[in-house]
Amino acid sequence: MSAYDVIIVGGGPAGLAAGLYTARMNLKAVLVDRGPLGGQLLNTELVEDYPGFETILGSDLATKMGEHARKFGLEVRDFEPVKEIDVEGNTKVVRLDSGQELRAPALIMAAGGLPRYLGVPGEKEFWGRGVSYCAVCDGAFFKGQELAVVGGGDAAVEEGEFLTRYASKVYIIHRRNELRAQPILIDRARANPKVEFILESAVKEITGKDKVEAIHYEQRGTAKELAVGGVFIFVGFVPNSGLFKVHVDHDEAGYLLTGRDMQTSVEGIWAVGDVRAQLTKQIATAVGDGTTAAVAASNYVTALKDAARA
Repeated sequence: MSAYDVIIVGGGPAGLAAGLYTARMNLKAVLVDRGPLGGQLLNTELVEDYPGFETILGSDLATKMGEHARKFGLEVRDFEPVKEIDVEGNTKVVRLDSGQELRAPALIMAAGGLPRYLGVPGEKEFWGRGVSYCAVCDGAFFKGQELAVVGGGDAAVEEGEFLTRYASKVYIIHRRNELRAQPILIDRARANPKVEFILESAVKEITGKDKVEAIHYEQRGTAKELAVGGVFIFVGFVPNSGLFKVHVDHDEAGYLLTGRDMQTSVEGIWAVGDVRAQLTKQIATAVGDGTTAAVAASNYVTALKDAARA
């Protein structure tokens, strides 16, 4: 068992900002993450909307954020999956898959989430054999092939346009007749001769033998087939709020509800970044969340220590 002032679960931009600020405020802070530091930054090739960097690789920004937080004394335990989070009195308990327990009066939840699945036949069967949820991770494996991207938001359009550096053709398939992505991303994709949009279309099945060979979809009531070598799926996000053993208020999609200081319905637990119900999912807002939660957590821990000495 290890005791801290604050435990941060998740090493994306929100968690790293929280780690930086808690460490700067001389709290004994630890950050745990199931993988390498960076979170969704590692699934982003170019970042062009974070103040101070006209353009920077997502992986480079993750490295800089991690180094900055470590400089101020943040303890980082990457590749340490969390099994569950519980509360015992005023103590927050984080149980790791390794069997270890971390304890602290304050916890900042920054665990983000995972891609939402389409839920169609062939999706799970061909995962890793043509079905992917990360263009930056897997795009290079599909050089010269025709690919399908499923989704209509920022991620689908941006990642689809990114895939054209490898693919001979990218079809972006969306179930509605209008895309939800930012206009600047849509304009950039439409200007790319390798991108073609297939709208008002619902994917019904992914097929192939040893790997993906085609996707079957329905467009305005007509069944169609498209021969592709890979399918990249970007249809949403499922927050990792299910790690809690105790009830923490959330919306119907599972996103944690917070006050203006990022505190949840449970005293001493804050939620930041993509796991929190909010208007946008951007690096800048995640960093702001983490900073706010860190200051609130510091005040909370200080008040507990002062009360104990009184």
